[in-house]
Amino acid sequence: MHVRSRLMLVIENVEDDLLKDWVKEQLAAPMLRRELMSETELRDQSRTFLKLFRGVPSKDGLLSTDGSEWAKVKEFVSDISRSRAKQGFSPSETATFIFSLRLPLFRMLRSELTREPDQLFGELENAAAILDKLGLYSTEVYQKSREEIINRQQQEMLEVSTPVIRLWEGILALPLIGTLDSRRTQIAMEVLLQEIVVTGADVAIIDITGVPMVDTLVAQHLLKTVAATRLMGAECIISGIRPQIAQTMVHLSIDLGKVATKATLADAFLLALRRRSSSTSADDKSSSLFNQNSARGE
Repeated sequence: MHVRSRLMLVIENVEDDLLKDWVKEQLAAPMLRRELMSETELRDQSRTFLKLFRGVPSKDGLLSTDGSEWAKVKEFVSDISRSRAKQGFSPSETATFIFSLRLPLFRMLRSELTREPDQLFGELENAAAILDKLGLYSTEVYQKSREEIINRQQQEMLEVSTPVIRLWEGILALPLIGTLDSRRTQIAMEVLLQEIVVTGADVAIIDITGVPMVDTLVAQHLLKTVAATRLMGAECIISGIRPQIAQTMVHLSIDLGKVATKATLADAFLLALRRRSSSTSADDKSSSLFNQNSARGE
């Protein structure tokens, strides 16, 4: 049989008054973001929290919020923190939801236990410890949620910043802008390969005009993309090789192997058109020869 703690019994007895004082405390806070949350929503969240809080059944291990009896309370705090992280609240504004309960709760405890000073002191300690832990927990959840949001936004920005353009039938262009790293190169490679599969392109132009610097690491990333493209049956042309980049690559002994390079995207496009034209002519001759041999029964 569960033993109700004195703290929870007090909260249950004065819940309506405590809710009123707590909401008043939150509404009076200078950091309240009224444009992000209505008073009705704030009151509903506070009421739900108090209901879950006072429902924690066991006195044993009350100060430790890691037990299963605190699961529903922590789940609700997590939902609040994640929601406020998405809405644009700051960490302090989010944690204030829990910490602002301290003074109203302390006042209610003093009022209810004024004739039991020893009991009062103990329950004040309990309340402070629990709210501190839940407040810190809300901050941890908020921080994790913000990191997830930022990572997702960065991923979306990387995908948007690596568009594959169809320049001509069978010719694609991948303009790269900004610094290249392993993660961004991987995304660019995946986007390019997927587009090659969809369009059946046989020439891909990787334009690095907007890449500020090419070092050994960047060159390795480019070579990996070129190799993967070739495995998909397409040839690569790298454009945007400026004089400064050419000098740097020579100085670093970077060898792009047999990869065709051009100074501008326009030059690379002309080369791609010539290659496609030659390839088409060769295919037509092969097809004609095959048809002739078939007609002869060879």
